[in-house]
Amino acid sequence: MKRTILFRGTGTAIVTPFTETGDVDFRSLKKLVDRQVTGGVEAIIPVGTTGESVTLSESEQLQVVSSVAERARGKVKIIAGAGSNATSKSITLARWVIAEGADAILSVTPYYNKPTQEGLYQHYAAIASAVDAPIILYNVPGRTACTMEVPTMLRLAEEFPHIAGVKEASGNLTNIMEILRRRPKGFGVWSGDDALTLPLMALGADGVISVVSNEVPKQFSKMVRLCLQGHFSEALKIHNALLNLMQFNFVESSPIPVKAVLAAMGLIGEYYRLPLVRMSEKHKSTMKNILKELQLK
Repeated sequence: MKRTILFRGTGTAIVTPFTETGDVDFRSLKKLVDRQVTGGVEAIIPVGTTGESVTLSESEQLQVVSSVAERARGKVKIIAGAGSNATSKSITLARWVIAEGADAILSVTPYYNKPTQEGLYQHYAAIASAVDAPIILYNVPGRTACTMEVPTMLRLAEEFPHIAGVKEASGNLTNIMEILRRRPKGFGVWSGDDALTLPLMALGADGVISVVSNEVPKQFSKMVRLCLQGHFSEALKIHNALLNLMQFNFVESSPIPVKAVLAAMGLIGEYYRLPLVRMSEKHKSTMKNILKELQLK
């Protein structure tokens, strides 16, 4: 099987809007998806960690994926979150979301149980052997307490052609550079940190799986395309303009700030599922200043 880069550009890790009663707000979700498509992103990633997947039931996860796919399949890539700290559950979820219309899956490293590197290899080898669809690895030790080391990642990349690439959110630039230098042809590397997207693309990364593109899809996807075209000085202007917003999105646990911003923009209600709660008042004035600065409200 010949591997090609799954997408080059911006993938939005889309939020899951809720109603005041705590149900999934599918009406708002569809509007968000339309806004992403018209904003020019290349991929949408529903039911990832930004989509609060851990507090969605399996039935809700599938409904969200189906809704996004119905709205956007054929226009952008649909890459559904399908990770778990149980390998068997990851396989089941992956099969289900592909059946609901996803083009590929994003599979986070198992959280809490801290597998060894051999355990990580066996986990993803089992998923790749059971699921006939592109798989993006997701390395985010700050959220999972589990780091996938470079040799493990490259071993998986070499042995399983439909492991399509990695969303790298480790923040370890040395390791990411090593992956970029040694990756097999067609293995994608996407930044998992908005603020590091430009420097990683200067090193050869293929784009980003983004939080900030929820808020500013047009501007951020333009920045990423400029990077792909080698126009880094122009991209830097957009990077600098959006940097405060990128950083603000993580002043509290994600996706609390990004949902607060989207609510302030009138795009969703500011509702979460416990244990996540509304953003604290101490950050509201900063948010208002950023919205004013970027003319988002």
